[in-house]
Amino acid sequence: MTAPGPTEWGEGPGVRPWQGELPDDERYDAALLRDGDTRNVVDAYRYWTREAIIADIDARRHPLHIAIENFGNDANIGAVVRTANAFAVDTVHIVGRRRWNRRGAMVTDRYQRLRHHATTAELLEFASEAGLVAVAVDNIPGAARIEDVTLPRDTLLIFGAEGPGITDDAKAGARLTVSIAQFGSTRSINAAVAAGIAMHTWVRQHADLGRAW
Repeated sequence: MTAPGPTEWGEGPGVRPWQGELPDDERYDAALLRDGDTRNVVDAYRYWTREAIIADIDARRHPLHIAIENFGNDANIGAVVRTANAFAVDTVHIVGRRRWNRRGAMVTDRYQRLRHHATTAELLEFASEAGLVAVAVDNIPGAARIEDVTLPRDTLLIFGAEGPGITDDAKAGARLTVSIAQFGSTRSINAAVAAGIAMHTWVRQHADLGRAW
C-alpha cells in the first residue's frame, strides 16, 4: 500500500477527531483536536492553530515576492495566491483594485502574506526600498527567456492582468523582463499558470529542496 501523500489522510477529506492522549503542545487547537481537521493543509500542520501554522511558514519563507496588477478585476489572483502559499513566497502584492475573487485561493490566503498597492509606481518604490530586483513576466518583444535566465534571489516577479499583460509602468520599472517559451497557437499562457511556472523556476534555482514536503 502506498503511503499517504502530504495532503492525503485516509479515504475522506481531512482527519477525524484526535484519538488517544491529547498532545501537550500549544501549537494544537483544542476544537480541531475534538472535532477533526478538514482544512486544506499538509499533514504536518493537522490540528495546529492558524497562528502556529503562519509562524512556522514565516520562519521558512523565501525571499521571493509576487505582484499581480489587478486593474481589470483579474480572476486569476486566487490561484496565484494558492501557488505562492505552496512555495512559501514571502508576500503577494496586489496592485490596483483591492477586491478580488478569493475562491481560487482555496483558503490559503489565510496563511499567506498579502499587501495592497494603489499603483505600480508605489509597488516599484516598495521593491526599491526593500532591496528587491523587479522582474516582469510577459511574452513581449525583447524579453529574455526565463529558461535561460538565473533569476535574482531577492526578487519581485510582476505579472499583468489576463489579456493586456503588464502595464507600461511595470515594463519601464522592471530591471528585467522574462518570457516563457511557447510552441502552440495561443498568444499567451493563462496568467495563473505563467505565475506558477515562474515561481517554480525561482524555486529550482534558489530553494533548499531538502526542506520541501
